[in-house]
Amino acid sequence: MKMNERNANASKIIVTYFSIPETDNPNNMTQNEANSVHVVNGEVFGNTQYVALLIQKEMNTNIYRIETKIDYPLDHTTLVNLGKVEKNNDVRPELKNKIEDFEEYDVIFIGYPNWYADFPMPIYTFLEEYDFSNKKIIPFVTHGGSGLSNTVQTIERKQPKSKVEKNAFVIYRDDMDKAPSMVNEWLNKLKIK
Repeated sequence: MKMNERNANASKIIVTYFSIPETDNPNNMTQNEANSVHVVNGEVFGNTQYVALLIQKEMNTNIYRIETKIDYPLDHTTLVNLGKVEKNNDVRPELKNKIEDFEEYDVIFIGYPNWYADFPMPIYTFLEEYDFSNKKIIPFVTHGGSGLSNTVQTIERKQPKSKVEKNAFVIYRDDMDKAPSMVNEWLNKLKIK
C-alpha cells in the first residue's frame, strides 16, 4: 500500500514520542547504551525515536518529540534512578514546548519506552496537558521485557473521552532490526480514518 493510499488525511494525524537515547556515539557503546538505541547507517536513534520516525515516514505526517525543560541524564544508572524517583513521587516534568495546533489533529500516535512497568513521567504530563476528547490515540512502546504493562488502560483512564487503539505496537529492544517490517505490518492492520 502506498503512503497516499494509506493516509489521505495525513494533515490530521501526528506522531508524538518520548525517547532518551543514552548515547549519540555509535562506537564503543556500553551494553546499556546499546539497549537504548538503534544505529542506522552510523546514525544513532533512541529505540522509541526510531519507531516514531518509521511511523511518520509510512504515514507521511507530522512528528513531535515530547521533551522536558530539564534535560534527562544520559548515564544509565543516573537515568534509571531518576525515573524511579519521578515515578515514586508521581512527578510531572514540565515540557519544553507545546503542539500549537493540537486541536486540528484527529489521530495521535503516542510512543514511549516502558520504564518500571509504566510510562516515563513526561508521558503523564503530556496526557494531562492536552484535551484528547473525540481523538483517536494509538500507542506504541519499546521495552526491555515488560511489554505494554497497563499503559493502554492508563491512557484510557487519563483520557476517557478519547478512543484508544487496543492494538498498540510493542517491540522488544533486541528486535529493532525487524522494526521496519513490523511497523509496516501493524499500520496495515490499523483502521485509521
